[in-house]
Amino acid sequence: MSNENIANTFKEKIYECNKHIEKINISKKHLLPFIPLNTQTYLKMDEVSLSFIDSLIFRFSKLQDTMGEKIFPSILILSKEDVKKKTFLDILNRLEELEIINKNEWLSLREARNEIAHEYSFNTTEVVDSINLIYAKSENLINIYQTVYNFCKTRFDIA
Repeated sequence: MSNENIANTFKEKIYECNKHIEKINISKKHLLPFIPLNTQTYLKMDEVSLSFIDSLIFRFSKLQDTMGEKIFPSILILSKEDVKKKTFLDILNRLEELEIINKNEWLSLREARNEIAHEYSFNTTEVVDSINLIYAKSENLINIYQTVYNFCKTRFDIA
């Protein structure tokens, strides 16, 4: 793939991430009166409010996927580094060396995301705790994205 194609795909993924962030913020704004969420409130929520929870979870996951699967490797490719034989952890380590991300913070967000994967479990307390965690951690994810975006804008002038 040529650098021009990589740059164009990169721009598309930046646009996609911005859309995810926009939807996360809309969901958070709607959910703010319920946060911190408790079991009683969660069980009494209407379908519209529950759909904002679904949107928050979905967009959080998609933002993290797009960054991890597309943006992070592209940064290294655009920096003329070979990523073909690198594991995801290798990519995270390299981005940390470049002071773009904190690997442990990223992995912590990944754990939060994995917890919410069980959102429809029978344990309502776990569901509520996971929703509160994603709500809180979404700001960390957005901040990481902003740091990545600013790096790319400065370094590659394509963001």
